[in-house]
Amino acid sequence: MKSLATISFMTLALLLSACAETEFVVHTAKQVQNATSDGRPLGRYKVGSPYAINNVWYYPQVDYGYVETGIASWYGPNFHNKDTANGEVFDQNAVTAAHRTLPMPSVVRVTNLENGRALVVRINDRGPFAHGRIIDLSRRSAQLLGFQRQGTAKVRVEILPEESRQIAEAYQSGKPVQLASLNTAPVPTPTAAPSVGVSKGNVSEIPGTIVLTPPPPPVVSTTPSPADQGSAVDLARQSRSQTVIQSQPEQTEIFVQAGAFTNANNADKLTQILADVGPVRIDPRQIEGKYFYRVRLGPLENVEDADRILEAIIGRGYPGARVIVE
Repeated sequence: MKSLATISFMTLALLLSACAETEFVVHTAKQVQNATSDGRPLGRYKVGSPYAINNVWYYPQVDYGYVETGIASWYGPNFHNKDTANGEVFDQNAVTAAHRTLPMPSVVRVTNLENGRALVVRINDRGPFAHGRIIDLSRRSAQLLGFQRQGTAKVRVEILPEESRQIAEAYQSGKPVQLASLNTAPVPTPTAAPSVGVSKGNVSEIPGTIVLTPPPPPVVSTTPSPADQGSAVDLARQSRSQTVIQSQPEQTEIFVQAGAFTNANNADKLTQILADVGPVRIDPRQIEGKYFYRVRLGPLENVEDADRILEAIIGRGYPGARVIVE
């Protein structure tokens, strides 16, 4: 006869097995739901833990007030059809991007300050891996913003808080949601040079601006299936939105900011340390009633000079240095 302890142990094992099986079924069901109609993984909502890129630490967080100017780059063929950091499959022809700290997915507006083009983009990956970049756009996004050939551009990246909250809720809870700022009509993948649809925002038209009108698109159904309508699957499909808003280009300059101090003496000490690196100066600025003494090098001629100076400053033990566009 089996002892009471043995029976209790077997009962516990069966219960644990049943719980594990239930958990596996639930997890599998979630995986099945988090896929597009063609079976591609939709990914998951993810913020993530702190991590380092080339000895510089980054701290992912939810930040619905995020706005930053800097240098954008793009990535494409070498990563096409590979997994993104939140479990999606990267599509270089979708309007997506990689960001170091914003939640995945988030919705941001990226403005090319050099030509005035602005585009709504969905963050679904981590990067960029170069120190002097603030966002890494998909190839298609770079095409639409007009800097694919040159490789980099001065940009402003600003989160769309309401849309980002809604997409986060959709991924985490499965509640139906629609994002008014993203187009719902599917757009065919470009097979050659892209044709760009440009709409004018509430700004004065730029002298000499050429508005490109794409050819009539093929007739496609814009009505999602009942299972997909308003779901996270539908939101993922909307990453093929390719509406570009044309506004005025902005005159900007490039700096490398080595640090910002509330104590002017500390800022002065750093300028002396970096005097041989480049044209360094202290730029005092009052922010929310508090004075900061920003140690900056510049203005610089181009992105290459900024990259060189940034690496020199990081190499001297100041990993918080970054490229600034103002």
